[in-house]
Amino acid sequence: MGKGLAVFSAAVLAVACSGGAVAQQKLVVAGYGGSFEEIMRQHIFPPFAKQHGVELVYVAGNSTNTVARLQAQKSNQQIDVAIIDDGPMYQAIALGFCAPIQGLPADDLYKTARYKDDKAVAIGIVATGIMYNKKIFDERKWAPPKSWNDLKDPKYKQQLVVPPLNNTYGLHTLVQFARAAGGGEKNIDPGFKTVIEEINPNVLVYEPSPGKMTELFSSGQASIAVWGSGRVKAFADTGFPVGFVYPEEGAYALLSSVCPVAKPDANPLSQQFVQYLVSPEVQSRLASEYGYGPVNTKAEIKDDPRVPLPIGQRAADLIVIDWDTVNQHREEWNKRWTREVER
Repeated sequence: MGKGLAVFSAAVLAVACSGGAVAQQKLVVAGYGGSFEEIMRQHIFPPFAKQHGVELVYVAGNSTNTVARLQAQKSNQQIDVAIIDDGPMYQAIALGFCAPIQGLPADDLYKTARYKDDKAVAIGIVATGIMYNKKIFDERKWAPPKSWNDLKDPKYKQQLVVPPLNNTYGLHTLVQFARAAGGGEKNIDPGFKTVIEEINPNVLVYEPSPGKMTELFSSGQASIAVWGSGRVKAFADTGFPVGFVYPEEGAYALLSSVCPVAKPDANPLSQQFVQYLVSPEVQSRLASEYGYGPVNTKAEIKDDPRVPLPIGQRAADLIVIDWDTVNQHREEWNKRWTREVER
């Protein structure tokens, strides 16, 4: 653990985002890497840092990594604010890592954004669906995908990318194929069977890294993938000809969420930063820059014709999985996935 903490400390120093040389306080925020990190650094951190005279430090990692950091540091928490997907966030709350949020603008937030006892709050709605390379599809005269079952089509052999099971997008994929085969969260076996027998032959790689995912598409190695609407919009904003589909059976809801970390010497700015993230201004920015469906009813939003945002009826139709059941079994499913799917 000593080595892990040393690496963490080095990462903290390396990714410091200063609010000015005279700043006396530091606020350590853990969240996603890739394009999300860039948006946080460029657009979200600077106004808050300037207003409060605080040095904001960003520690990038996926949700599983952030929860693992919280566990490793539970006797001396270094993270002040944690941005985590909804499933791992329920785990973080159950483990006592999240403090109740104070001062939430309750009347302005959609009910789906609120967690029990305000131990966390969503900062954006993401749809898990299907991404595809429009250029390759046009050249090969392929129709855009429309169904989860399209991922089984042999023409995509070695061209499909699916995030692994410890990633929410991968989990949504497994649950969808379990449900489609008569199972579900309480009977996951049919999902494993479908993935192993019908999806696996098409998979180029089970890739968790956002940077690697875009590389695989940019190089032409991959032409279709399971991914989130926010990630796809950020990719489309680079000019890449990428499309996003809400499958006809339904896209899945992912709530990007945040909580102030519970610790004896908690910085009061942790609470203020969480409030800031759900403000109309930041919510509008996260929608325009990252493609999040906003959680604040007062946020001004404009839909994106390239990657339709999870707003309005699209947001209402998203499928929400049974996280209570999933989190009871996720560790054993992860081991089984590694043993049976990615072997």
